[in-house]
Amino acid sequence: MRYLILSDIHANWPALEAVLTHAAGAYDTILCCGDLVGYGPDPNRVVEWARESVSVAVRGNHDKACTGSEDLEWFNPVARAAAEWTMNVLTPANAEYLRNLPKGPVQTAGFQILHGSPLDEDEYLINTVDVAQLAGYIESRVSFFGHTHIQGGFLCHRNGVKRIGRVPADHDEMGLDLEPDVLYLINPGSVGQPRDLDPRAAYAVFLPEHNAVIYRRTPYDIASVQNRIRQNGLPDLLAQRLSVGQ
Repeated sequence: MRYLILSDIHANWPALEAVLTHAAGAYDTILCCGDLVGYGPDPNRVVEWARESVSVAVRGNHDKACTGSEDLEWFNPVARAAAEWTMNVLTPANAEYLRNLPKGPVQTAGFQILHGSPLDEDEYLINTVDVAQLAGYIESRVSFFGHTHIQGGFLCHRNGVKRIGRVPADHDEMGLDLEPDVLYLINPGSVGQPRDLDPRAAYAVFLPEHNAVIYRRTPYDIASVQNRIRQNGLPDLLAQRLSVGQ
């Protein structure tokens, strides 16, 4: 079984569409590490697609916020404005789907998916110190997470924790061979709002039978999303940051 691993789509339909085109033929089923909505202008289109196409998904903090399950006081003004707008435009059926998404981690076929960290779905795993504190609590050899919008992740072994980098700017993919006796926390990156200084949509393909993960990037029509963000009256910062991947 080949898995397409997505995270942090954030209601960015053109980015998602570009990823699905780029990944065509490379996967058998789709998993999502959370945050289908928030920030972007197409929440209903993205959620309707997820309801039809995603085998397993966990909830992200924006999925909770945009359905009234999260206190918006914890959000910055830009994120709060986007969450309130999303809450007002989501159809009842799509809002119900998001409310019913499970809390991660969720085990599937010998590995797990989650949004933030194995201990706290809202925790950001930014650096090796964050991950070192979790090493004794990781239950799967391979875990996929999101939340940070930074492609790469971490590997944990007896000599410590090491960061995994992202796809180089002049490439569209990077392979990672999974070694025995090593724990992996793998971030596929953000489909809809990358924050690793590469504006291209990010995702990963997991090949368990080959003990391999392929990180990938693909360009998409950023200008069209920026126009839709502005047309819907969402904060302009959400449009600006897409161009720089920050």
